[in-house]
Amino acid sequence: MDIRILSDAGAVAKEAAKQIATSAREAIAARGNFVMAVSGGKTPWEMLRLLGSEDVPWENVHIVQVDERIAPAGDPDRNLTHLTESLLDHTPIDPKNIHAMPVEDNDLTAATRRYIQTFQQISGTPPVLDLVHLGMGPDGHTASLIPGDPVLEVMDTDVALTGLYQGRRRMTLTYPAINRSRKVIWVISGSGKVEMFRRFRDGDESIPSGRINKSNALVFADKAAAGIT
Repeated sequence: MDIRILSDAGAVAKEAAKQIATSAREAIAARGNFVMAVSGGKTPWEMLRLLGSEDVPWENVHIVQVDERIAPAGDPDRNLTHLTESLLDHTPIDPKNIHAMPVEDNDLTAATRRYIQTFQQISGTPPVLDLVHLGMGPDGHTASLIPGDPVLEVMDTDVALTGLYQGRRRMTLTYPAINRSRKVIWVISGSGKVEMFRRFRDGDESIPSGRINKSNALVFADKAAAGIT
């Protein structure tokens, strides 16, 4: 695991955007397209806006979601709301290449299966994502892999549903889907993450973040999250 400590959240967003652009160019040169799964968060939205100023062959880029809250279209709680604003307003990506988790469906279990089919259409069977972007919560969660939730033990499918967390159920990628990816980029910022960042860095697998494959991981964290003054 390659950990890079930067001055602040803005620097984290900028460096992560540069790395994603590099990964996109490499993937497209090697395989013809680039499939990235993105999470939510204030720093990641800035990262995606900055990505618009990088050299990226957008016609060959597909964006999928790491996780999403079960909420109506346009709801401010939805990651998709901010994802579309960040990307569509700042990049020439085709809207049809943003593949939203179908959380508005009445049958959410069937919706998870349909999202897996979307993965397979753009990333093969089993799907191998080129890059997964992850963050980390103050409780050690990543994606919507939440402490104590049964979703942590789901190993037979790539997409699953959680229980109630902070007022919403969520749809999320599971460990198998994330750990199969070619690269994981972590974006971690804020002083509320200090304890969990230490445990994550030290390989504590009792927190959800600690169970993500570290062999292909690049971590961008600011000094506040790393506890550096």
